[in-house]
Amino acid sequence: MTIERVVVTGGSGKAGRAVVADLSERGMDVLSVDIAASMDPDDPTLVVDLVDLGETLETLDGYDAVVHLAAVPAPGIRPEGATFTNNLLSTYNVFTAAARLGLDRVVWASSETLIGLPFERESPRYAPIDEDHPLLPESHYSLSKLAGEAIAAQFHRWSGIPFVALRISNIMEPHDYERFPGFWDDPTIRAWNLWGYVDARDVAQAARRSLTADVDGAEAFLVAAADTCMTTPSADLLGSVYPDVEVRGGVEGHTTLLSIDRARARLGYEPEFSWRDHVEG
Repeated sequence: MTIERVVVTGGSGKAGRAVVADLSERGMDVLSVDIAASMDPDDPTLVVDLVDLGETLETLDGYDAVVHLAAVPAPGIRPEGATFTNNLLSTYNVFTAAARLGLDRVVWASSETLIGLPFERESPRYAPIDEDHPLLPESHYSLSKLAGEAIAAQFHRWSGIPFVALRISNIMEPHDYERFPGFWDDPTIRAWNLWGYVDARDVAQAARRSLTADVDGAEAFLVAAADTCMTTPSADLLGSVYPDVEVRGGVEGHTTLLSIDRARARLGYEPEFSWRDHVEG
């Protein structure tokens, strides 16, 4: 399968900027779409309201695939109902347009929050967490992502189009790493997502690989860095904050506790960036 023309929704966001740059650098014809115009004249953005099905259909027409990243990106930014409605309806419209227009592939941003983040009501069932961990949404934001994954499964069934959901960890750009030393003395600060993060450039890699990976159905993959954001070894972090959580397999060094084994095996994803390249630990 050859993917040449791609729409990236949410192209002005952290992940979106990286995905647009990554795909463009590899010669793809990329249309960046967002709810607001880019202020950078060298980064043109088509202003589209994805809550409007007609606008969404017109935008995706003539393209091979879509990388759908547009969303209210976290709880607490807009009222709960507005967050859920925006995220669910925009995702429904993108999926509908992809199916009606016969796109070859849909790659979209689900979320690590589906696994129970932040771990306040319940602790993780086991660690490292993988895609088989129970889905325990704790906010209207994560509930919208859970609904999106369910809808993707049905759109795949109806259309045969592969839908790749990326359960993306906490996205960082290089300038964000200067904050990491503030986490190191207190392991509880970042325990809410098992000390996970991912570089925006690695999100772009995962999205690019998802466009052509051998995926036939509607599948979800955790996307995180290869390490944690901490200087303390991962096994010690678990022992100090989650001593009763079952540890499955070996946890060595600073390895991520959000397992990326499935993304490695199925997508060919391999993180290339770490905070350790920018900050002395």
